[in-house]
Amino acid sequence: MHFRNLVLAAGLAATGSAGAQSLPSPAEFYFDADSAAKPVIAVKGDDPVPRLLKAVERDPHARTEVAQLAHLAIEGGQLETGDAYYERALRGLDLSSGLWRPIMWNYGWDLYRSGQHEAALQRWTELVAARGTKGAWVPPTLALALWTAGRRDEAVRWYAAAVRTEPQLWSQPDLPRLLPDWRDAERAVLAEVQAQWSAHPPAWP
Repeated sequence: MHFRNLVLAAGLAATGSAGAQSLPSPAEFYFDADSAAKPVIAVKGDDPVPRLLKAVERDPHARTEVAQLAHLAIEGGQLETGDAYYERALRGLDLSSGLWRPIMWNYGWDLYRSGQHEAALQRWTELVAARGTKGAWVPPTLALALWTAGRRDEAVRWYAAAVRTEPQLWSQPDLPRLLPDWRDAERAVLAEVQAQWSAHPPAWP
């Protein structure tokens, strides 16, 4: 995948991120099936970049296409380009928009997988704080990000929310089955969180 000159081709300008949000305390349960927790894909198939760029050229407000370009750029190691595309996709979106939530969710994962763990945590924090989502993805994902960021007590508290919600799934989890889209290294980190939770389960609330 080649992203040379894509910034110029798409006329990008980064806007900067929103102000920092404080991570809310875990809720008791997270049962919701959050439709935002899925990849943002406008064009399928091999080498979608030319078609995505053409779509953005036709419609500068084609946010889904811009978000997919952002993902592909970061996946290809072009971090600044990916950030600029994500900022463009999010620019002017109201928090109630059906696109703001999945774009933020995807942005968090792309940042995390590119080694920008604190930035990933910030995006997911903004998403949870802004919408108060009770999506089932929230406790394990925040536990992963917090543990990686060295905030281990908080990670265990968030993992405990997953256990409260589905104790039969998360007390002794089959992580490959529960998290098939996670990478092995990510599941290994969550296994560390689970082990710490098992050794020292926090009280609720």
